[in-house]
Amino acid sequence: MTLKRIPWNIIKRCLGIIIGAIIVAVSINSFIISNRIADGGLTGIAIIFHYLFEWDVGITVFILNIPLFILGYKAVGKQLFILSILGVVSLSLALDFTKNIAAVTDDILLAAIFGGLITGIGMGIIFRSRGSLGGTDILAIILNKKTAFSVGQIILILDALIFLGAAIIFEPEMAMYAMIYMFIASKVIDLVQGGLDYSKSVMVITENYDVIADEIINKLDRGVTFFSAEGAYTKKSKKVVYSIVNRAQLAQIKDIVYKHDPDAFVAIGDVSEVVGEGFAGWKRS
Repeated sequence: MTLKRIPWNIIKRCLGIIIGAIIVAVSINSFIISNRIADGGLTGIAIIFHYLFEWDVGITVFILNIPLFILGYKAVGKQLFILSILGVVSLSLALDFTKNIAAVTDDILLAAIFGGLITGIGMGIIFRSRGSLGGTDILAIILNKKTAFSVGQIILILDALIFLGAAIIFEPEMAMYAMIYMFIASKVIDLVQGGLDYSKSVMVITENYDVIADEIINKLDRGVTFFSAEGAYTKKSKKVVYSIVNRAQLAQIKDIVYKHDPDAFVAIGDVSEVVGEGFAGWKRS
């Protein structure tokens, strides 16, 4: 297949996975390995082996993934399998090419914080490109088909075992720093995937639903949906006003509701991504 025949969205996804893997590798070499902090997944096992036996992390990551790819070929699907191979190869090569990069800091807490930040950016780019770095992701999918645990629960258990091993082999404090690193990375991954432009969902139960809805539509230029509901205690039928606004408009919608019905019941929630008229459009990736 020539490059011209490959769909642009596939090329973008592959580039995203490669760029994300390079960012993760730089973070691991400049913050994590140099400060003896463990990581999750097979990368964490490879780092522990590096501390114990001075094995090359990039090569170890690649070798550890081979049996999982053999076992997981049918379990994960062809597309994810191919993109996971791309992710693992990219990460292994990037870890090897950047292994002599200088440590940015010898402060372990700073290394955990900024390592988590940069790793989260790289992983977020990979996940946004709908790729993966193989490892425990594939193992979790395989075990999910054979156990009652979800994929997320299996990954959490595997990471916990790796951190426990780091605590036993090294010091409990190092496992604690590793947890800080992973927590920050997970939060940044969510930010990169969902974006920074968080919206708010607003649900209002009120007798004055018509006037409140009209003002939201006319003043805030936001759509409104009515839901029919029934109070479980009063058995009375009610109208629920539902709308999604950006954070800057939240105070305005509160003022509108309070002005027309100070006794209204209002529930406000976070919405990480909104696609549709007035918000972001669909993006093919």
